[in-house]
Amino acid sequence: MKTILTGLALLFLAVSVVVLISGCELFTASPGGNQDNTGAGNGTTDADGTEDGNDTGAGGDADTDGTTGAADAPTGGLIADHTAASAFDALPAQYVATAQSRFHIFYGHTSHGSQIITGLDMVAATHAGYPAAAEFDFTEYDGDLGTPGDLAWVDATRSALAEPGNHINLVLWSWCGGVSDNTSEGMDAYLAAMSQLEDDYPAVTFVYMTGHLDGSGASGNLYRGNNQIRDYCAAHDKILFDFADIESYDPAGDYYPDGSDACEWCATWCASHTCPSCVECAHSQCFNCYQKGRVFWWLLARLAGWPG
Repeated sequence: MKTILTGLALLFLAVSVVVLISGCELFTASPGGNQDNTGAGNGTTDADGTEDGNDTGAGGDADTDGTTGAADAPTGGLIADHTAASAFDALPAQYVATAQSRFHIFYGHTSHGSQIITGLDMVAATHAGYPAAAEFDFTEYDGDLGTPGDLAWVDATRSALAEPGNHINLVLWSWCGGVSDNTSEGMDAYLAAMSQLEDDYPAVTFVYMTGHLDGSGASGNLYRGNNQIRDYCAAHDKILFDFADIESYDPAGDYYPDGSDACEWCATWCASHTCPSCVECAHSQCFNCYQKGRVFWWLLARLAGWPG
């Protein structure tokens, strides 16, 4: 895993200012390539009471040259949500190695988005045969989807894809608090920009994402914005990592619509179940990161051809 050094210094400065204003922290890469908040876990999670996974499409096949691109994505779209965390347990080992070798990932994120990286390391520590994040071809960019109307992430994406010799074939960006105070028009701008990137780079798979919970519940602006993203992805057969949905359900399928990114239900769950540990899960509890790591692996396996 490596961190991209972009020549757009002014762009990076602008993104950094936005991040500081919004209260999100940039991730910090350690000498080994992992972030400081990615820790080794131990123990296993209780499988009791979990539900079967489901999604919205069938798996795609790899290209004959061994690479994968947008054409390999499931034709009916793909939703990676809390049910995928349960389905992770059925993931065939063959797709772990396939996904690791096939995907060259560009991931723009700040502290909330680092939960996925932490989760990958937790999965590696608790499940034999799963690589840690540092063993992937991961290009991490210090920045996120920002505030309403901020499209600096688009230029950063295009800059990365324009780098000579890059092999990026999977792109995703996370939100910090940008959905919580966003407008319908701002969400439309995000969705339109993602769709344009897909049109301009047909060999690259782009993953949409919802924003983390903020405690505002079903009547909150975050709920509306996330549903706008979900509805668009469902209507246009997109690939979605449903960050908020993963935080909204415990492994038994109980729903917590009024929860926050702190994952209050995680403490209750882990008080009566064996949960893996970590050094730090940014803004949240380790089990929240662990669930996101499991869902991300499910998504990679599906994109690599596993029918699920």
